[in-house]
Amino acid sequence: MKPIGDSSGSYFDELKKRSTESKVYSQHQLLGLEIAVILRDWKHKALYIKLAKEYNPVQLISIAKGIAEKRNVQNAGAYFMKVLKESGLKKIAKSE
Repeated sequence: MKPIGDSSGSYFDELKKRSTESKVYSQHQLLGLEIAVILRDWKHKALYIKLAKEYNPVQLISIAKGIAEKRNVQNAGAYFMKVLKESGLKKIAKSE
């Protein structure tokens, strides 16, 4: 058995291989990550993934792009949430 600190083992090779593979498995994950990129708010990507699952993602992308175009917005993520709340978007029905 190799010691844990030994980086020559196949375990670390497997981890390195996994890190290069995409972890996006569904459409709402991709759209949530796209919103995070548009808003330059990678820290809250999980929130945007959740919102993409609950709301119409096309409308969310539209709101995010509108905010990204505004030059004077200092905190795009917070402004996005404010605009989302004021927009009155309805949650989509879950299809389970």
